Amino acid sequence: MARNVVVTGGGTGIGFEIARRFAEAGDRVVIVGRRRAVLEAAAASLGRSVTPLVCDLADPDAVEAALGALPSRIDVLVNNAGSRETGFVAGPHALLARWRGDFERNVLTAVLLTESVRDRLTQGSGRVVTVSSIAALRGAGSYGAAKASLHAWNNFLAAQVGPSGITANIVAPGTVAGTEFFGPRLDEAEVSRRAARTLLGRIGETGEVAAAVFFLASADAGFITGEILHCNGGEMLGH
Repeated sequence: MARNVVVTGGGTGIGFEIARRFAEAGDRVVIVGRRRAVLEAAAASLGRSVTPLVCDLADPDAVEAALGALPSRIDVLVNNAGSRETGFVAGPHALLARWRGDFERNVLTAVLLTESVRDRLTQGSGRVVTVSSIAALRGAGSYGAAKASLHAWNNFLAAQVGPSGITANIVAPGTVAGTEFFGPRLDEAEVSRRAARTLLGRIGETGEVAAAVFFLASADAGFITGEILHCNGGEMLGH
């Protein structure tokens, strides 16, 4: 039976591949993000079962306004939206803006939406899967701290929704090709350097992360909750 799936940040990269995986399985998918043109192009390429929804998920007013366009029953919620500040300017005001921005775009985007639709998650089989990052383990300043916050929040969420038969898990990717995240920094030399840090000698692909998310959203993962699934080729071992 087709499920109702919501994927944030579903217009490009990992989010697009996650949406594609669910759409190909016959599910109805809503992709959420800030850029209308990107979302509409993604939905057009993925097929009629995919609906775009423009929303700034870090804005509580925007989240409230978008609720009417979301399914009344949500079987799978994938919190994938996120980004990081790339520029650096010295001084406490710039530092505050950087840390606040990374927290808002990576933590609040997940928390505000999830809490707003929690009563719509399917009792007994609902799934929440949040995409984190290897940066939560490695460090990486404000971005790593924001992603680590998702791990702590997921533990809380899993305890809250567990009695209703709903699971909450994390997928934490390492370096992945085919995303906007790295921009021009991920050139051939950087790919080789990062690949050498893994146990498999290569970086990941967006479809591999999507497969991990799809598994945690499946019936086969019904007894897995509060966990972090590391998808980094052994670049950092899970703990």
